[in-house]
Amino acid sequence: MDKYIKNKVEEYLTGEYHCTSDDLNASGTVFTIHAFVPQPYIKIMAYRNAVVVCTSQNISSKIKDMLRGKSRDEIFETPLVYGQTIHYIPDPAYAYQLRKRPGYDFEMLFDEQILSLRGLKGFENSLEFDEHGETPTKAVYAAVENKKVVGVAGVAPTAVPDMWEVGVDVLPEYRNQGIAASLVSSLTKELLDRNIVPFYSASITNIGSQLVAARSGYLPAWVDTYGTVLDGSSVYSEMLDNLTATFLRNK
Repeated sequence: MDKYIKNKVEEYLTGEYHCTSDDLNASGTVFTIHAFVPQPYIKIMAYRNAVVVCTSQNISSKIKDMLRGKSRDEIFETPLVYGQTIHYIPDPAYAYQLRKRPGYDFEMLFDEQILSLRGLKGFENSLEFDEHGETPTKAVYAAVENKKVVGVAGVAPTAVPDMWEVGVDVLPEYRNQGIAASLVSSLTKELLDRNIVPFYSASITNIGSQLVAARSGYLPAWVDTYGTVLDGSSVYSEMLDNLTATFLRNK
């Protein structure tokens, strides 16, 4: 992994998982505390040879007792979490370039230029406007056919300066033509040229999105679970509440 990209990734992960760079580069399981979440909370992440289990303070000791000594797979299979996401970063050895597709025009937009796309629908993963017509999206690479936007790759900033998350959408009738990979790869070149590190995220069940990452020159870097709040608000709240109650009762 290129040192600059690695440093950005670890800066992001240490903030998200309340750990240190040494934790990320160690082997085994690290237990950390998210001090700003009052309700019972757990989120798990695997990076290189480390697994980070981040919880709220109020269940920290119980989760340690439950998961200490478990393998990576056993930890990720605990019923107290659900859903997993693979996060990808650019391959430093990949030759990124502006990729065109016959029959389409491509446009690169930054900052205020993106406001020209206000009202565009069907691109919730890559470009979304609020009720005031504002968007957090900082850059867009769009595919256009006959003045109609048919695909968009966009990036929004994270808490880490110069590390942005990529999202891509292609209208259903224009999929399976390589447009998504062309958009992501081209946008990635523009960002890397500006020393901005993008990352791309895909659910482990979304094979199509994972293929886009691979075809765009991205490598898997870390995997995490959805952040689970054990207060009854989860879509799996009844199951999770029952499991938590059983677990706490048996301790």
